[in-house]
Amino acid sequence: MIQKKICLLGAFAVGKTSLIVRYVDSLFSDKYHTTVGVKIDKKQLTVDDQDLTLMIWDLAGQDELTRVKTSYLRGVSGYIIVADVTRPHSLDIAINMHKETREFTGDVPFILALNKSDLTDKWLIDREAVEKLRQEGVTVINSSAKTGEGVEDIFEQLSHQMLESKSANTTKAAGN
Repeated sequence: MIQKKICLLGAFAVGKTSLIVRYVDSLFSDKYHTTVGVKIDKKQLTVDDQDLTLMIWDLAGQDELTRVKTSYLRGVSGYIIVADVTRPHSLDIAINMHKETREFTGDVPFILALNKSDLTDKWLIDREAVEKLRQEGVTVINSSAKTGEGVEDIFEQLSHQMLESKSANTTKAAGN
């Protein structure tokens, strides 16, 4: 059994906890729960014939005045940056958090989740900015913790990327 630590990062109230609860427990609640510090959940799955346990770290929301706590990122194999499609500023915070996180973790796999995509009539994130991120190679997945849209995809694609990254690193090490 392979175990991987992943972190969910993003601004306050973008739906990080709701995405995790939807993924781990198949539940959704409209009630807002503030995460204080970090909350850890676990999910077992099979990816590419590999049994995998995800240790999912739900980090407290950030804003432009706070920085990612690097102690929470120690040992991370991948991460999910979450933005709220109804709050354009949350994408800016997500991009900044990605840059900060990259400085500490290096080149580990990540996914950008555009959450609350079921609110199509309230979509305010600049679609051109999102397309530019995709063109730069960022994996962007539209998601809705409420409907379940894209939630499995986020975690499965990140798991695939982490396993591919592991085998690429193993190949590099064997080649040296």
